[in-house]
Amino acid sequence: MNKLFQAGEKAIKQSLRLRKGESLLLVTDKEKMEIAEAFAFWAKEVGAETTTYLMTETLRPITEPTRLFKEIAKNATAIVYMLDARIEEKPFRGYMVKVGMEHNRICMMPGLTREMMERLVNIDFKEMDLFTKKVIKALNNADDVLVENRDGTRIEFSVKGRKWANDNGDISRKGKHGNLPAGECFTAPVENTFTGKLVISLIDDKLGFGVMEFEKGKLVNYRGKGIESIIKNIGNDKTGKTIGEFGIGTNKRARFIPNMLEAEKVFGTAHFAIGDSYGLGNNASKHHYDALIDNVTIRAKGKLIAKEGKFLL
Repeated sequence: MNKLFQAGEKAIKQSLRLRKGESLLLVTDKEKMEIAEAFAFWAKEVGAETTTYLMTETLRPITEPTRLFKEIAKNATAIVYMLDARIEEKPFRGYMVKVGMEHNRICMMPGLTREMMERLVNIDFKEMDLFTKKVIKALNNADDVLVENRDGTRIEFSVKGRKWANDNGDISRKGKHGNLPAGECFTAPVENTFTGKLVISLIDDKLGFGVMEFEKGKLVNYRGKGIESIIKNIGNDKTGKTIGEFGIGTNKRARFIPNMLEAEKVFGTAHFAIGDSYGLGNNASKHHYDALIDNVTIRAKGKLIAKEGKFLL
């Protein structure tokens, strides 16, 4: 058995924990077909019914689902999404997360490559899960979170009363939404407390220096090519310019590459997203764009959680 099929087995049996009689919907494009085939093989082995939806290049960018696709998605018990990541398709991805959480469970893998699948999915998730829980415990209910880095990031906010999500690879229950590769914890900052400046290394798969300035949860100033592309795509939708997520990477195998699916999992990094809060905060939006902060120093509850990208837990 090759490494891709080994990773596919882990995804189906240990992450999604697909069972006999369930229905799996694979949403893929031509480039990801070999990954989809590995998922489909193991879904068949466990006795699940699999439907593969191939998104042709002639239909892209896709921003809204068709009527037929809506019916298929609602009736699947598990969904795996692995289309190439594109800014214009964020509304469609937002729909996928929403329908997945409302009707079934969903594994989001935008921009996944075979190399990432083999290196980051075919792992033992237990150690990562235990450490991620330690990070959540250190930050849970904190009213005084401060994130800084040597590039000029300084942002202060509260997460008091906000629920945390542990993206530990467990996507086995109805209503679950997670990534493969896994390895982060995230929540939504209390919107009106979120004030300061982010100096970012990557935003939604676009490399390059960028600056985002916030006042009471709203993006008020920005500069950088990647950010400008995203703001253009958001247009006049104010929900797309409101803070929606604070996350911390906890996967030791993840590397900093121009692919946010992996980069946001890098051990000792933080990321913030404008747009939808996935139900963890007050902001609901069809948009969601992650911005990565490297070499972070994090303080909360009067304690130093991480210093220049190294955890002190």
